[in-house]
Amino acid sequence: MTTNIHTSSVVETGAQIAADVTIGPFCHVGADVKLGEGSVLHSHAVIAGNTTIGKNAKIFPFASVGHEPQDLKYHGEENSLTIGDDCTIREGVTINPGTEGDDGKTIIGNNCFFLANAHVAHDCKIGNNVIFSNAVMVAGHCHVGDNVIMGGGAGVHQFCRIGNNAFVGGLAGVENDIIPYGIALGNRAYLGGLNLIGMKRANINRESINKARKAFKDIFNSDVPIVEAVKNAEKEMGDDPVVATILDFIKASDNRSLCTPRSNRES
Repeated sequence: MTTNIHTSSVVETGAQIAADVTIGPFCHVGADVKLGEGSVLHSHAVIAGNTTIGKNAKIFPFASVGHEPQDLKYHGEENSLTIGDDCTIREGVTINPGTEGDDGKTIIGNNCFFLANAHVAHDCKIGNNVIFSNAVMVAGHCHVGDNVIMGGGAGVHQFCRIGNNAFVGGLAGVENDIIPYGIALGNRAYLGGLNLIGMKRANINRESINKARKAFKDIFNSDVPIVEAVKNAEKEMGDDPVVATILDFIKASDNRSLCTPRSNRES
């Protein structure tokens, strides 16, 4: 296996380029970049900073990966960006490393797909098998779980959490945490129910889906305060792993309020 680097591209001294990497014309790879085996940089892709990218990445023209954070508080402190294996980063995508306002790290899992002009801000933690559709914007310090799909043009406020297997509709403006398996819709986003299609794709059994639907109804569609409703659901259905995931997510809420259905009153 041989590495193929176009003569018009710049790979700075110190960059660690694995075997079988292809770097197309007019790319720039910084001195502290580590690029995994089998990765492909199409023309005009730029990788900077203390950035580690796993195997089989596909990075398309005008992507900006690892440049300094878009944060006025950033003043040159050490930081990093880590991207897992088998990720696709399409045209114009921007992904920033961390800041000292958090742990200094932006981390992205495996098999993620970032469509054109999506943005991942500083200090975000993105899980595995995540899809950001075109022009999705996720602000700093957000945590996005595994198997999350975000529709085109969706925007997420800083410090929000999005649970595993959630779905965010196109153009949604997300200000609050979205429970695992939830569907968030609208501007500003509200919780439209559970992501039943995603749950079926994840091979979650019918019994767990039914229990999750009941827990959702009991928590969000009653006059009982959410804190009390969560305790009741935990007693009744907490032994189910899907319900337990949702309840644990709600109990861990800290920086942001929960995204709730439109009919839900403040609790």
